[in-house]
Amino acid sequence: MPDRSPTTPTPEEIAAAPAVVFRRGLVLTMDDAHTVLRSGDVLVVGDSIQAVAPHVEVPDGTVEVDASGGILMPGMIDTHRHMWQTAMRGYGADWTLTQYFVWNYLEHGKKFRPEDYYAGNLLSAIEAVDSGVTTSVDWSHGLSTIEHAEAAVDALEEVPGRFVLGYGNIHGAPWEWTASPDFRSFVERRMPRSEMLGFQLAFDVTGDPAFPEKAAFEAARELGAPVTTHAGVWGATNDNGIRLMHEHGFMTPETVYVHAATLSDDSYHRIAATGGHASVSAESEASCGQGYPSSWALRRHGIPISLSVDTSVWWSADAFAAMRATLSSDRTREHFEAHAKGDTVTHIALRAEDVVEYATRGGARALGLDGIVGSIEPGKRADLVLIKNDESPAMFPIVNPYGHVVLQAQRGDVHTVLVNGRVLKYDGHLVGADLPKTRQAIEGTVEYLRGTLGEEEWAAGMHPDIPESKVLDNPYTYTDYRNAPDDPASANTPPEK
Repeated sequence: MPDRSPTTPTPEEIAAAPAVVFRRGLVLTMDDAHTVLRSGDVLVVGDSIQAVAPHVEVPDGTVEVDASGGILMPGMIDTHRHMWQTAMRGYGADWTLTQYFVWNYLEHGKKFRPEDYYAGNLLSAIEAVDSGVTTSVDWSHGLSTIEHAEAAVDALEEVPGRFVLGYGNIHGAPWEWTASPDFRSFVERRMPRSEMLGFQLAFDVTGDPAFPEKAAFEAARELGAPVTTHAGVWGATNDNGIRLMHEHGFMTPETVYVHAATLSDDSYHRIAATGGHASVSAESEASCGQGYPSSWALRRHGIPISLSVDTSVWWSADAFAAMRATLSSDRTREHFEAHAKGDTVTHIALRAEDVVEYATRGGARALGLDGIVGSIEPGKRADLVLIKNDESPAMFPIVNPYGHVVLQAQRGDVHTVLVNGRVLKYDGHLVGADLPKTRQAIEGTVEYLRGTLGEEEWAAGMHPDIPESKVLDNPYTYTDYRNAPDDPASANTPPEK
């Protein structure tokens, strides 16, 4: 830790104080008016924001944090992160989506033990907080046993961030595991639906005309749990799934459509009409083939957008990278479409300010937390991020604050993170995180997987050849449904009778 001046509080002093005030920061409130205070104060008392103003009078005993030269913004919200896969960070850097399906769904994903889920979730939760993400959806789609689910939640509860468990089991049929007594018992025991730990059901809809997923949606309705689903993923989920959800009345404002990258206008209209939200993972969509990153299409249809990083088995799990990738891909598409018609874009549609909105307020709305987090307003919970790095030449001057957050700042510039008023990072250092323990758990998982696979298979997995017999038009092994055999682009359209 660097030497501190006598006026600089320690994390312990902040934790012990009755209140903390951030002084003289550039405050991006992300309120309805997107109010920006060029030099403002934010007072936190307990778990909540007490006051936001150019200058705030504070109660006795308040600890002051100098936010000058920095940007104070709401904590970022990630609506789709496969946290357990963090134990395999970077392993699939050169995968396609098909190679991911083969490795995870058909072959080696089944080998992960409960302790491996715990290790991946623990590292991912700490990493999220470190990079300024205060709320993360754990899209936990490999919970093949209740023991795996218990381990996943154990890790989330160990890190004092804000999390939502998206319970899923890609190795089983959702209409079966949602009816399991063990699953129901787990939900009753471990899912309190608190502000700090939320609950969703995470499963996909293949487009099978029989719509066997109906029972899983009915279970979600019975449990009062929103559904998050991979929609519009090339070769896996498609317009038929959206149509079936809509015709059976299961598209609601609480539903989150992840990717939504290869859908027709009809499907986008259905999502918009039912008030659903999308989760855009632009790095993922651009790299592995779900479809062109979808913010461009979603904006045209007025569908609310949130952002997510998907998985660090491929990418950075960094919300700053997610914002940049979204801005870049959206603008690329706008220029491309204009050039194809012989036009020139003279005024860009998607602004940096919009992308910061997606990363904060958009996530809060998607998760039903907008009255609690997502903006810096009195009465809301104190989920705050101070971006400040006096040692970085990239942190001055701050001329356009939204542009600075999206295109200049990075996770190393995250100075302070508060979640529910609790300091989890300060002066660029994590507070209370047991990295040695986490490292040991991750090393145990990597050693186990390498030993289980063998060195040859471990190495081959990073540059996999796909056996022809395992390239399925439908990767979901719990159903026999297949696409039309003569139309690989039909995306699960059943053959005509």
